[in-house]
Amino acid sequence: MNTLLRALGLIVTGFAACSSGGPAAAQTVTPELPRAYSSAGFAREAPVAPDVLRIVFPGATRVGEFSGTPPAAIAFENDVPVGHVFSTRAVIGSVGFSGKPLDVLAGLGNDGLIRGAVLRRHSEPILVIGIPEAELNRYVAALAGLDVRAAQLGAIRPGARDTPDMIVGATISSAVIRDAVVRAARTVARTRGLFGMRATARLDRETFEPVGWRDLSADGSLVARRFTRADAGLDGDPSEAFVTIHAGLMTPPRIGQNLLGAADFNALIAETGADDQIILIAADGLYSFKGTEWVRSGVFERVEIRQAERTIRLTRDRHRNVERLRPPDSPTPREIGIFIVPADTGFDPLAPWRLSFLVEREGKPPTTLELPYRLPERYHIPAEADPDATDELLWQRIWKERAGLIAGLAVMLAVLSAILVFQDWLTSNTARYRFVRFVFLAVTLVWLGWSAGAQLSVVNVLTFAHALLTGFHWEFFLVDPLIFILWSYVAMTLLFWGRGVFCGWLCPFGALQELLNETARRLRVPQVAVPFAVHERLWPIKYIIFLGLFALSLHSTTMAVYGAEIEPFKTAIVLRFARSAPFVLYVGLLLVAGLFVERFFCRYLCPLGAALAIPARLRMFEWLKRRHQCGRECHICAVRCTVQAIHPNGAINPNECVYCLNCQALYHDAHTCPPLIQRRQRRQAQDALRAAASQGPAPS
Repeated sequence: MNTLLRALGLIVTGFAACSSGGPAAAQTVTPELPRAYSSAGFAREAPVAPDVLRIVFPGATRVGEFSGTPPAAIAFENDVPVGHVFSTRAVIGSVGFSGKPLDVLAGLGNDGLIRGAVLRRHSEPILVIGIPEAELNRYVAALAGLDVRAAQLGAIRPGARDTPDMIVGATISSAVIRDAVVRAARTVARTRGLFGMRATARLDRETFEPVGWRDLSADGSLVARRFTRADAGLDGDPSEAFVTIHAGLMTPPRIGQNLLGAADFNALIAETGADDQIILIAADGLYSFKGTEWVRSGVFERVEIRQAERTIRLTRDRHRNVERLRPPDSPTPREIGIFIVPADTGFDPLAPWRLSFLVEREGKPPTTLELPYRLPERYHIPAEADPDATDELLWQRIWKERAGLIAGLAVMLAVLSAILVFQDWLTSNTARYRFVRFVFLAVTLVWLGWSAGAQLSVVNVLTFAHALLTGFHWEFFLVDPLIFILWSYVAMTLLFWGRGVFCGWLCPFGALQELLNETARRLRVPQVAVPFAVHERLWPIKYIIFLGLFALSLHSTTMAVYGAEIEPFKTAIVLRFARSAPFVLYVGLLLVAGLFVERFFCRYLCPLGAALAIPARLRMFEWLKRRHQCGRECHICAVRCTVQAIHPNGAINPNECVYCLNCQALYHDAHTCPPLIQRRQRRQAQDALRAAASQGPAPS
């Protein structure tokens, strides 16, 4: 299997190399910008080489070592500090649109201007094929002069300039890179108190170093207290141990990741809100802080959090049981519980708080034991305080910038929804149906595809699947509003009408094929009728392609992106044929085949259509009407179906139907549908007989 995967990777990589004159690398790491890595796998910045310093901070004569939280190095000009050099990956953990690591080394002047930038690492899929690496590097270099003090990107201060033009065909990836540089620069500025930014405290959710239980206990990250029977107000030996309780805030990775391990900690973080907190409580002794009542009531009656005048109850749905803790030197308590404290409780992790335990005594009032906790100062780091430099999320800014396109897409989807709901009225008049159909396809191709670049791809499906497997984050999908809205609409229509709504109405390449085939028919280009037995055996090809791409993505997402070039969408729609000859030739062959076999690519090769067809049978309604004569006395719909989705017996295959409504127009056409023709002829005969009878007997 590994040999097969490597062979397939070599094939698709070789095909990609035809477009660039050499092998392309999906993940680029600039060799002259070294990074050292600790045994724990966390990056430690290497010194900046002189030739690199000339790029990221022109005019600087030397640069110090990377230090502080987040790490940055001071740049000097003749021993005068003039700014800082930083790595976006080290400062904010930047990731690209692909969700993979992205790293830009940049220089920030004390005047708030980016002095220079160099791309060190990326895994952007759209940049793998079709866009030269040099163009991306030019874009990053052109970030020099960007003013990070501007309240909004696009605002220009005297002496500064705006961001460079986005890369055609990679606007989202361009915006992600720009956003990473700006956000990282602002973070460095705030933590260093540059240009008047005021620093206030926030919780450190990024810093990690491997430490043990004793280290965490020694620095106050974890606290413990031994309670005796006398503390609990119980009879017996007053010095006898009653319970030992350990507690601490687990949200900082230095605490939580060391206690749970990276995988379990990341999984726990993924299921909590961005501002939720995580608390550990462990106990050993005669006392159970959990008790048993919580199983029935859903509330832990024996323990609660108290902070100032606020009391926070711990509930079953926010509880995670843990069998053991990871550090080898950790104790083995009898009872361990992890509790998620929602942000809406008002809990402040930086302020002191205490755990309150209720000990019930037979025949006496309960006793309360308290364990105070204060988060050590090492977890308090400066945070945003400058009201003039708000860090609006990238996806929010993009949605605002594309409000016009979003409104246009909303209108388009509203019209399509009306077409689908009132399809009987539309298809009852063939001329009206064909006019609406081809106008809508033209809008899909010209505006949605070539102008807006909103072409869905099987890469979106693979990315979504991997996001579910590795940690789902909405922001990765929200940065492209048109694609996000389209996928949301397609997901909804899958439940009502099946996969054909996208394939038949919203796919720009599908629209291109159908419009070209319609033109070919009008020019009397002969159409090839594929025998149904052959056609049926060609159907599985697209499913095999999709499953192959999915399996390949589990081995290497880069190879899967290369393999997804079997889709002509990027060449024909996103880049509008502005690619090298092999890609354009491939698309040309598909379109030529479509002149003779309508929607040739959709029928047999489209992996996206296959991905959408898999859940197609989950649709809740059967909107397409059929007659009992269909497939028995009449085969017109099967013959004229644009993708041969109708079996000879008259049944419509929902996995192949593109929901073009052509069969419904035939269903309502009294001059084409044989049952309607017979009904019309009988009615005309009856009308003729009644007319003859009304005239009376003929004169003798």
